[in-house]
Amino acid sequence: MTWLILFIFGIVFGSFLNVVILRYDGDHFLFDTKMIGGRSHCMHCGETLRWFELVPILSFLIQRGRCRRCDATLSVQYPVVELVSGLIFIFVPLTLGGGTAFISALAATVPLLLITSLWVAVFEALLVMAVIDIRLGIIPDEINIFLGVVGIFLAIFSGGQGSAAMSAIIGAAAAGIFFAVLIAVTYGKGMGMGDLKLAIPLGLLFGWPGIVLVAIFAFVLGAIVGVAAIARGENTMKGTLPFGPFLALGATAVFFWGAPVLSWYLSLLGVR
Repeated sequence: MTWLILFIFGIVFGSFLNVVILRYDGDHFLFDTKMIGGRSHCMHCGETLRWFELVPILSFLIQRGRCRRCDATLSVQYPVVELVSGLIFIFVPLTLGGGTAFISALAATVPLLLITSLWVAVFEALLVMAVIDIRLGIIPDEINIFLGVVGIFLAIFSGGQGSAAMSAIIGAAAAGIFFAVLIAVTYGKGMGMGDLKLAIPLGLLFGWPGIVLVAIFAFVLGAIVGVAAIARGENTMKGTLPFGPFLALGATAVFFWGAPVLSWYLSLLGVR
């Protein structure tokens, strides 16, 4: 029941995130109440949606991905964001060992509850960032600032004898320098300032050498997708891909599988 409740909370929150994502235009504050307020409506015919059309995932499946009124095809983004959000609410607590923390604070220590909640918020923010970057080619500064604040807090809160704080500082500095050099060398064509501003808070969150693995995963996944797009004729060698989603995927890979991957990588270098 714990995991089911967490999943339900997650998909409901994902439904709200869809509203934020779809109504964000890059010119207003991400959570501007004038932008995200008001009743949900069909993006095609403008008709206000009724409660049974707003049930996360199920409404999309029952309606076969179409509006009940105008029969227009609905974006698959709706169920995908809701599903991913639900999985975040399950697997982040499971990975940190705090699966019951969202149901009852008495079932977990306060530090575990706090850290688990913050990491859930981190991945929800990365989810929003990734979809917005795909839609508009923009990484909202509000998300970068939020991730940076969380990264600083986690480094201070969970650090023993300053080791975590130092790791976060080195990670942020390394990420900032690397992406700044990449932007300078390519004259801004290989990477954007938004990617730089995202990489720095990720460096705070994952520290050193975690941010190295985040970058490696991101570039490898980006290269694979880029080559596949060129092979299918959907892009060219001079085309661009939003890199924010790949950084989010890299962060996801490191969070869930980073320890064994890092151990394997260090073993290749002869480091124990």
